[in-house]
Amino acid sequence: MNPSDADRAEQDVDRRDAEIAAEAKPLLDAPQTAAAGVVMWIFVVGPPICLIAAVPLMWGRGLSALDVGMAAVAYLVSGFGLTVGYHRLFTHRSFKARRGLRIALAVAGSLGVEGSPVQWVANHRRHHAFADREGDPHSPWRYGTNTRALLKGLLHAHIGWMLNRELSNRARFAPDIAADPDLRLIGRLFGLLTAVSLLFPALVGGLVTGTWTGALSGFFWAGVIRMTLLHHVTWSVNSVCHVAGKRPFASRDKATNFWPLALLSFGESWHNSHHADPTGARHGVLPGQIDPAARLIWAFERLRWVHDVRWPSADRLNARLLPEPVSPHEPAA
Repeated sequence: MNPSDADRAEQDVDRRDAEIAAEAKPLLDAPQTAAAGVVMWIFVVGPPICLIAAVPLMWGRGLSALDVGMAAVAYLVSGFGLTVGYHRLFTHRSFKARRGLRIALAVAGSLGVEGSPVQWVANHRRHHAFADREGDPHSPWRYGTNTRALLKGLLHAHIGWMLNRELSNRARFAPDIAADPDLRLIGRLFGLLTAVSLLFPALVGGLVTGTWTGALSGFFWAGVIRMTLLHHVTWSVNSVCHVAGKRPFASRDKATNFWPLALLSFGESWHNSHHADPTGARHGVLPGQIDPAARLIWAFERLRWVHDVRWPSADRLNARLLPEPVSPHEPAA
């Protein structure tokens, strides 16, 4: 190759590099609007304040069986919608589902009031792409490793990251979700679904008891407090499950398995196992690790509502296991 040919080749490489750089999508979309930021503050900070204020008022009055029943049903529906739908199906494609089930899971996840499918998926895929490194939207290690820095990081990972108005770039991290017409429609209906999530328990409580007190109690316990509990369990996976717990598997980050949250999180707190094998449909892969979300996916598979389920592989997990090899549970166990 003569010098002129070499120069032209180098120029071609530089031009291709420039084109790639121009086409590269940034981590963030345009900042969240001020109005959306205010709404976020209300939904993130408001419910805990309501709970603190209501405890003295409700002390000694107890909960009705109706309130407890509605709260439990709403928690299960919205929680499974987030774990099975938003997380394992839409974010990680751990299985494929029929259209009707995809829509049902997207609606159920929206009732958890944690954002539209496309934004939730974009945030979580960005988390996995940069877990506990620069670019992770909610790493508790972002400020350092000493006690003060870690406490600040835990607060950021648990709740602070949602209040800074940053939006993960949906075109970069969730183009498939943005292109799905069903999920786009559900995203546009997110405000309406939020209202249903909070107000439907009030409607049921009012109709069953025939009183405004019953309506208010249903709204508070099965609406606001149920939503608050689900939020903090989800946020604890972002914060606690990157600091406290065990790390039986090798991963590029500091994700941990934290057993006390296993039931409330439907198996999401087996976070180290998940980060070691992100596309696996089961997160609780070691003996004794309860994973209700995986059990539901297994039931859907038996009903033939889902297929191509990525159950854990012993070979894949043993390759990442730190202390000694162990066979994961079979899906049907």
